[in-house]
Amino acid sequence: MTSTTHTDVVQRQFGEQANAYLSSAVHAQGSEFALLQAELTGRADARLLDLGCGAGHVSFHVAPLVAEVVAYDLSQAMLEVVSGAAAERGLGNISTECGAAERLPFADASFDFVFSRYSAHHWSDLGQALREVRRVLKPGGVAAFVDVMSPGSPLLDTYLQSVEVLRDTSHVRDYSAGEWLRQVSEAGLFVRNHTRQRLRLEYRSWVERMRTPAPMRQAIRELQQAMGEEVRQYYQIEADGSFSTDVLVLWAER
Repeated sequence: MTSTTHTDVVQRQFGEQANAYLSSAVHAQGSEFALLQAELTGRADARLLDLGCGAGHVSFHVAPLVAEVVAYDLSQAMLEVVSGAAAERGLGNISTECGAAERLPFADASFDFVFSRYSAHHWSDLGQALREVRRVLKPGGVAAFVDVMSPGSPLLDTYLQSVEVLRDTSHVRDYSAGEWLRQVSEAGLFVRNHTRQRLRLEYRSWVERMRTPAPMRQAIRELQQAMGEEVRQYYQIEADGSFSTDVLVLWAER
């Protein structure tokens, strides 16, 4: 049997799907983009790291407002999509860098902002990644994290992690607000505020975006139907498998 690391799984999962994430409505749209942009008002001199950039949607929204954006991701295929789309949009201040969130190849205190959206649940070590975020932020620098959030309840959490990993084997964990607050604090960052949003995920596009194999899709649907009413109501599971989940928007400062 061939030995496979988590990095290998991430590369495999996102390599072939890179273009799908560029056109994904879930990733291209969201009220949090306005929040990120508002934070950059008057910071045309800033250098920003888009951590776990995926197809580059954060980079594209913030690039006109700052001096430089570094789009950083573990998937080289994703970064090629970002470079191509940035060129098409005339965003010459976006550069790309490949690597893991737990090992950032940047000097200490080299960024004014670190933004990360829908990436942290893929990181193998959230605490280490957050310590790296603190290291590369300048004193007074600001970090923003947007990610799917576990409700914290054991029943609801077990269901969420199960369907996530069935859909995408590179999934590590959707953290609860309490887990986020503890790990951000332990990394030496100060939590400024955090809010909860609600996100509806249309089932067909959700699984097709990751090219989830048919047996896994069937397992997700059977699990949805087998769960108790508390789970079905909380996640607003619909007849076609579409559902809603919590999203955390957390702001921190060094």
